[in-house]
Parts: sequence; C-alpha cells; structure tokens
Amino acid sequence: MNTVYSTTVTAVGGRNGTARSDDGLLDLRLAVPNGLGGKGGATNPEQLFGAGYAACFGNAVIHVTRNKENKIRDDDVEVVATVGMSPNGAGGFGLSVKLDVTIAGVDQASAEAIVADAHKACPYSNAVRDNIDVALSVNTR
Repeated sequence: MNTVYSTTVTAVGGRNGTARSDDGLLDLRLAVPNGLGGKGGATNPEQLFGAGYAACFGNAVIHVTRNKENKIRDDDVEVVATVGMSPNGAGGFGLSVKLDVTIAGVDQASAEAIVADAHKACPYSNAVRDNIDVALSVNTR
C-alpha cells in the first residue's frame, strides 16, 4: 500500500497519562472518565477516537461529492460521533459508534446516498468494518 500520510503519537501512562504527537501539535493530558470510576478532568481515548472518526467521516462526505453537481462544502456537513464501550464477554472491552450526520442543501435521499458512499470511503469506517458496530443516522437541514 502506498502511504499518503502518517503521523506518530506517543502515549505515556495509559488512561491517566499524556499523549503527544511527534510535531507537538497534539499535547494533552489523559484521565479515566468519571463514568468509568476515574477522576475525569482530562480527555480520554474514546473522546479522541470520536473526534477523529467524526472529522474524518465529515471529510469523506465532502470527498465523495467533489466530482458531483451538488458538492458538499465544509460548513454543509456536521458529524456527531457517540462512542460507547462495553464488556465483550471475553474479559475485555469492545467499542460501538453512532454517527449522526447532518448535511445542508440536499434532500434526504441524496444525503443518505452520500453518507453510504462516505462510509465506503472513510478510512475509519474501513478500519472498523466488521469489528465495531457503527450505526449511521442521516439528517438534512
């Protein structure tokens, strides 16, 4: 595979540590969330995954319409990612994701077709397919 981009992030201390990218643009504290019995007060891996997936999926929506008559612009798409964590029955945990996608300027049928195409194109969707339950909700405005 021809890699078009890569980055390196180092995490130290697990869920109660830090994460820093090699270019220093990402540099933050991590904490176990209150909902998992932690003290909270800092971001956590599920929030970071949700942010990455939402942003990437939004860009996939834009990407799949680039060569179409009704192009979706940056401000025309909003993606809200809800990431859940549940016991997997084997002593570990699994994730689930719900993506609520809102697209402006198109009808419902077009929005649903665009989101279906974006789900095929998005690197996050491709990475988690058949491994994480992903529910898609599509709205227009």
